[in-house]
Amino acid sequence: MTVMINGRAIGPDHPPYIIAELSANHNGSLERALQTIEAAHRCGADAVKLQTYTADTLTIDCDAPDFLIKGGLWDGFKLYDLYKWAETPYEWHQAMFDHARNLGITIFSTPFDETAVDLLEDLGTPAYKIASFEIVDLPLIRYAASTGKPMIMSTGMASEEEIDEAVAAAHEAGCKDLILLHCISSYPAPIEQANLRQIPELARRFGVISGLSDHTMGTTAAVTAVALGACVIEKHFTLSRQDKGPDCEFSLEPHEMERLCVEAKDAWRALGKAGYTREEAEEKSKIFRRSVYFVRDLKKGAKITRDDIRRIRPGMGLAPKYYESIIGKKTKLSVLKGTATSKDNILFNNENQ
Repeated sequence: MTVMINGRAIGPDHPPYIIAELSANHNGSLERALQTIEAAHRCGADAVKLQTYTADTLTIDCDAPDFLIKGGLWDGFKLYDLYKWAETPYEWHQAMFDHARNLGITIFSTPFDETAVDLLEDLGTPAYKIASFEIVDLPLIRYAASTGKPMIMSTGMASEEEIDEAVAAAHEAGCKDLILLHCISSYPAPIEQANLRQIPELARRFGVISGLSDHTMGTTAAVTAVALGACVIEKHFTLSRQDKGPDCEFSLEPHEMERLCVEAKDAWRALGKAGYTREEAEEKSKIFRRSVYFVRDLKKGAKITRDDIRRIRPGMGLAPKYYESIIGKKTKLSVLKGTATSKDNILFNNENQ
């Protein structure tokens, strides 16, 4: 199973696809946003991802208790004010898409309503991401899926039934290439609650390529996920956590993203394949296994005793499994101490004595 995004194959037989999530880490500066795209490219990320919304497309400007955040990283914020701080203005998108394309890094986005899909279609986005919080917005999923573009959906907070409904909505509306990302929607997410074993379960249950949208601190969970079959890794990315942007505290800095890109792809290469065919790299080591050697000088026709042979390194003689069968046999010719046993210097029962 393979999904293609902008010419890059994604699936179990290909290196993990690393997405640097810009989100709100531009801190209200287009120049900072462009610099972050450049840094993601230098780090080796396969794609940079935006979030396309405005405060007005996400919520309403309201002071009622329902619209106030209680606890967590954004405690005390009114929803409208948080999203106003974090939004990536629509008028920036063309410059950001152009900059990424000039650099040679894939760029796409998470739309949060139909107007965002329309904008991204005009920009020629190669794919869509559906955020965990929007997986229950089936009309939005259908609208994005109707474009026929590949879709990536995060499953944070979603029940099995809700994931099933979202997958069905995407497929029914025309999405043929779908990737599901396991996600814990906590910012940051405790690593002991990462539940990475859900990654292969998503692939099995829904018949899709699966991966991880990771909000834990550091890169341990993301690299581990690759060993469990994650084909896509998404991590928030910032030039510096000192920027103190909305998502900076749980985002990777450039040196960490670079390490993730290297280690995740090394982890995939290390998986290899199951089987009992030995690798070429081991061939030179075989001579250091044990085998049976003569440890005393013997004349031709001498009866071999336990004192005459030992199972030692190197492995140029007969394998240790022949040790007992060699005892009591006779030499075919004279041998010196340190001679490897072989069928050429030992007379076995089926040979003429």
